[in-house]
Amino acid sequence: MNERRVVITGLGCVTALAESVEGLFSALCEGRSGISRIESFDTSAYTVHFGGEVKAFDVTKYIDQREGKRMDRFAQFAVAAASQAVSDSGLDLSKEDKFRIGVIVATGIGGIKEIEDQHQRLLEKGPSKVSPFCVPRLMSNAASGNVAIRYGVGGPNFCVSSACASGNHAIGEAFCNIAGGRSDIVITGGSEAALTRVGLASFCAARSLSTRNDDPPAASRPFDRDRDGFVLSEGAGILILEEYEHAKKRGARIYAEVLGYSATDDGYHITAPLPNGDGAARAMKLALADAGIGPERVDYINAHGTGTELNDVAESAAIKSVFGKQAYKLLVSSTKSSIGHLLGASGAVELIVCAKVITESVIPPTINLENQDERCDLKMDYVPLKAREAKVNVALSNSFGFGGHNACLIIGKV
Repeated sequence: MNERRVVITGLGCVTALAESVEGLFSALCEGRSGISRIESFDTSAYTVHFGGEVKAFDVTKYIDQREGKRMDRFAQFAVAAASQAVSDSGLDLSKEDKFRIGVIVATGIGGIKEIEDQHQRLLEKGPSKVSPFCVPRLMSNAASGNVAIRYGVGGPNFCVSSACASGNHAIGEAFCNIAGGRSDIVITGGSEAALTRVGLASFCAARSLSTRNDDPPAASRPFDRDRDGFVLSEGAGILILEEYEHAKKRGARIYAEVLGYSATDDGYHITAPLPNGDGAARAMKLALADAGIGPERVDYINAHGTGTELNDVAESAAIKSVFGKQAYKLLVSSTKSSIGHLLGASGAVELIVCAKVITESVIPPTINLENQDERCDLKMDYVPLKAREAKVNVALSNSFGFGGHNACLIIGKV
């Protein structure tokens, strides 16, 4: 059990589906897809031509052009989402003790676009033409660093990088930071912009991606027997975590309370999960224990739900292992069906969805789930195709990543 209560008071996001939390949640509940043909580079030589690309993103809506040019796209996304979240929270950070405000922003890959661009310059023009801003752009901590600089805060500031579990790990560490008394406010989440030439080529080579080029909106199909891989996406999700009494004193709007967090590892394979889902199951059990609640208290699970055969089957087995018969009463959905897989940002965006589920009493659907895979258990309710109205007091968010990483967060109504 934790010493101090921690709540969520601000939300911000940049995704292929929308560049605002309200826009994102509405589109998800309408069953819309943000997956489309990639326009930022020529994909004709690739086996995959689509992804969750953020179209027409303009960083100058949030910072001036000169400042934006000194950042890789993933850091720009983070600054944009942080700007939304801080505004949404109603905080005036300049009036707070800057040493009690932290920034913990995750990324799975970091500034891959900058690496590609500067490598090209190196080959074409020589080492003297590589940009002096190369390292500050490509480094994984550029997102957290730039957010902290923008707001002039001086508390704990670092980056978490644990593949697709990164976002949940970052938020979990922010939660522990506040609960343990080291900070009162933490700006936290994840950002990713790996939908690049090398990024796409790498996942194509690994045969991880759906190749449904004839119908991109239908490509992300978690728990469906006709799935053929995940959809690579980009974007960011940022949340404001705040100590409960601090938030209450200033009359803040509270979306939800962070109740529990856990992290485990499969210790099994660099890319494949344990087939029986044991590592994921242990993470969920430990999160429940950290929250001090039983499995019967959970109403909704935002599944990792990538749309890959190994993940979907293992995660379903893990849920059944933890929840037993309760698994058949749970509502479980994968919002990756609509927005694709944001890698290190996925957990942050999905926890934002969980917070909105609690406040709005609506469960976004798993779109494209037309023929449920019997190995994922036909009795389990993955909220197929259409949103569902439901009162949710407690939600659990799963994130699992290459390297065997498992990270689970539990939030609840205040």
